[in-house]
Amino acid sequence: MHYLITGGAGFIGSNYVHRLVQRGEQVTVFDNLSRRGAEANLRWLQSEFGRDAFRFIRGDIRNAALMTAMAIDVDVIVHLAAQVAVTTSVQHPREDIEINAMGTFNVLEGARLSPNRPMVVYASTNKVYGSMEGLIVEETPSRYVYRDYANGIPESYPIDFHSPYGCSKGAGDQYVRDYARIYDLPTVVFRQSCIYGPRQFGVEDQGWLAWFLIAATFGYPITIYGNGKQVRDVLYVADLLDAYDKAVAQVDRISGQIYNLGGGPENQMSVWHEFGPTLERLLGRPVPVNWDDWRPGDQRIFVADIRRAERDLGWRPRVGVEQGIERLFHWVVENEDMLRAYTGSQRSAFLKHS
Repeated sequence: MHYLITGGAGFIGSNYVHRLVQRGEQVTVFDNLSRRGAEANLRWLQSEFGRDAFRFIRGDIRNAALMTAMAIDVDVIVHLAAQVAVTTSVQHPREDIEINAMGTFNVLEGARLSPNRPMVVYASTNKVYGSMEGLIVEETPSRYVYRDYANGIPESYPIDFHSPYGCSKGAGDQYVRDYARIYDLPTVVFRQSCIYGPRQFGVEDQGWLAWFLIAATFGYPITIYGNGKQVRDVLYVADLLDAYDKAVAQVDRISGQIYNLGGGPENQMSVWHEFGPTLERLLGRPVPVNWDDWRPGDQRIFVADIRRAERDLGWRPRVGVEQGIERLFHWVVENEDMLRAYTGSQRSAFLKHS
């Protein structure tokens, strides 16, 4: 099949493009290369397979005419291109909504007008549930825990967009679902939670796990906001891509559905009191950190209830949190020269996030 991957030079996108090309699919990579690390990921793909193994188009999802043209002859659109940071959305709300809401609308319209009627896979976010202040959360010495949601947050939990980023991604989330209902366009929404893995050029406000690993390895300062007991369920990128594959294979049965995708209860950890010791064990030394106030809208805990995806897709995470973190750490170490060169040229950008 012919896949169009918007944001195909990003972290998740480059990993999926690698998988698709490796198994012989026809792939078009669509990316404006604005995200730091995107050019490095594109060069990696080209070095792995050659420039002719896939088509690369440098473009922007805000260009409606271009998106309509790109969708004409594809079978699947995996829509990953986005503005991805809450802090950036607060600073630049107009740009955020133009990329995340209008950009997604352009992708959907391109799919609707295409004679192929391609499937649209949309990467949404757990931020559509907001700060979840109504939940009863209990505090332990190392983490927060839900009192009433032992299996995590289900898709039926009320959405409550919080922050411009939450609003813009939430708008895309609902548009993608509604295009399946109103236009019978095959779509699926994945509300993703803390994806991590190789090719992730993390920064403080997005991709925190990769950021901590990179910063600690290279001696950059790390700031923990709040008390470090915030909990996230982390999902290794290869497991996420398995869910994409299973959704595409079963599109006729699951079109129009929404799924929470995260590591689930078995792969949850607090951002410092539990992750910090793992990081220090891998490095073989203490990791100093700075502490600062809570950030607005930060969820004390988010763990996804992934049982619906398990039931409908026959999917569940296979890479445990310790194994996945070790894989990412080894990628950082093995790519030290590339990452040092990259972070050297971007040092001021990294440090401003710390």
